[in-house]
Amino acid sequence: MSEDPFEDIEKMLSTLFGAQVAGDAVAALRSSGIDPTQLAQMSGVDMSRITPVQLLAVQEQMQRMMKDGQEGPVNWTMGRDLALQGARRGGDPAITASDAEATRQALRVADLWLDAATDFMPAPGEREAWSRTEWVERTLPVWQDVCSPVADAATATLATVLESQIGSLPASDQESGAAARQVGALTQVMRSMAGTAFGLQVGHAVGELAGQAVAATDVGLPLTREPGTALVSANVKAFADGLEIDVEQVRMFLAVREAAAARLYAHVPWLRGQLLGAVEAYAREIGIDAGAIEDAVAQVDPSDPEAIRSALESGVFSPQQTPAQAGALERLETLLALVEGWVEVVTSHAAAPHLPHVVPLREMVRRRRIQGGPAEKVFARLIGLEFRPRRVREAARLWELLGAEVGEGERDAFWRHPDVMPTASELADPEDFLTMRRAAQDMDAEVDADLASLLDGTLGYAGSARDADENRPEEPDD
Repeated sequence: MSEDPFEDIEKMLSTLFGAQVAGDAVAALRSSGIDPTQLAQMSGVDMSRITPVQLLAVQEQMQRMMKDGQEGPVNWTMGRDLALQGARRGGDPAITASDAEATRQALRVADLWLDAATDFMPAPGEREAWSRTEWVERTLPVWQDVCSPVADAATATLATVLESQIGSLPASDQESGAAARQVGALTQVMRSMAGTAFGLQVGHAVGELAGQAVAATDVGLPLTREPGTALVSANVKAFADGLEIDVEQVRMFLAVREAAAARLYAHVPWLRGQLLGAVEAYAREIGIDAGAIEDAVAQVDPSDPEAIRSALESGVFSPQQTPAQAGALERLETLLALVEGWVEVVTSHAAAPHLPHVVPLREMVRRRRIQGGPAEKVFARLIGLEFRPRRVREAARLWELLGAEVGEGERDAFWRHPDVMPTASELADPEDFLTMRRAAQDMDAEVDADLASLLDGTLGYAGSARDADENRPEEPDD
C-alpha cells in the first residue's frame, strides 16, 4: 500500500482502463477536494491483482466516489474539473481593465460595421472579455447538451448488453446468486466507469479547446445559452502571435466574426434547435455492435482485470455509424457549413472598408480550419463529426453569389425558414443554385396553374350541367 491513497486508486484504474484514463480520473479527483481518508477502506487490497471478492468490496466505494455529483449516466462534475485544469495548464492570465475595455469597444464597433453588411440587427446581451476559465464555465452547459444524447445512447447500450449477461447465466448459478453478483458488480463498475470515462473525455476535449478558442462561437455552434458576444483575450493575442499584423486589427477582425455569428443565432430562431436536434437524431440512431460486446463480455473473467481492460480497448464499445445516421449527419454538417460560410462572407464585407489585412486574416482562419483546428478534433472525438472544409468553402461561395445577384436582404431571407435553406446537394454546385431554384419555382407555378385550370374547368362543367338541369322543362305527369 502506498501512503497516498490516490496512487492506489490510479493503479487500479490503470489496470482496468489504461494509464490515460487513470491519470485523468485521479487528477480530477485530486482537484475535486475529495478527502483521501475516504479511500481508507481499500487498505489491504493489492490494486494490481483484484479478485472477485475484492472487486465486490471496491465496487461500492468506487460507485460512490465516481458518481459524486453525477446526474444521469455521465459524470459531468469530474469532466468540468478536468476541463478547468486543461484551461489553466498553459496559464490563464486574468482579464485586465484595459483588455476588457478594448474587447468591449471592438465588439461595439463590430456591430456598427455589420449594419452595412446584413439586415440582421445586433444580438442582445453583454459584450465581454473572457479568460480561458470563463470560457469553460460559460460554454460547458451547452457542451453537455451537445454530448449528452451521444453519451446516453452509448452507455445505455453498453449497460443493457452487460446486464443481459445475468439473464444468460445457468439456472443453478442464478439460484446461488454468486455468479450473478459477480456479473452485477462488474456491470455496475463498468457502467459507472463508462460514464466517468465519457465525462473525462468531454472535459479533456473542452479543456484543450479553451486554450485555443478565440470566441463564444468559435466552433460554429452557439456555445452559450444567453445571447451576447465575447472574445477570449489571451487566445486572441496568441492567434496574433507570428502574424505581421497588429493585434488590434486581429482583435477587430475576430470581433466582427463573433458579432456576425451572434446576430445569426439571435435572429434565426429555428437554427439552434435544428443543430441540436440533428445531434440528438444522430445519437438516437447510434449503433453499437451488440454482438461484439456480447462476445467480448462472455469471455471476460471478472477476476481478470487485464481481460476487462483489453475488452474496453478493443473498440467493441465504440459507436458504429449506421445508415440511418447519414441523414442526420448530413443535415448537421450542411448547417454548420452554411453558418460558417455566411459568417465568413458577411465578416469580409463588413471589415474590408476598415481593415487593410482582411484577406490574409480570412485565409488564416480558413487554414486553421482546413488543418484540423480545435473544432474538428472536439467533434470527431465526442460525436464522430468531422467538418468538411470543401463544403464550407462552397457555402461561402454560395452566399457570395447570392449577395451579388439578389442583394444582402434577399440573401439573408433564406434563413427565414429551414425549408428554403440550401441543401447539401445544392452546395455541390453553388454557381447554379439560383438558376435551379428559379427553374423549380417556375415548374411549381406551371403545375399550380394547370391544377387551377383543371379545377376551373371541372367547376365550369358542373355549373353548366346544373344550369341545364334547372332549365329543362318539366315532364307532364301521367
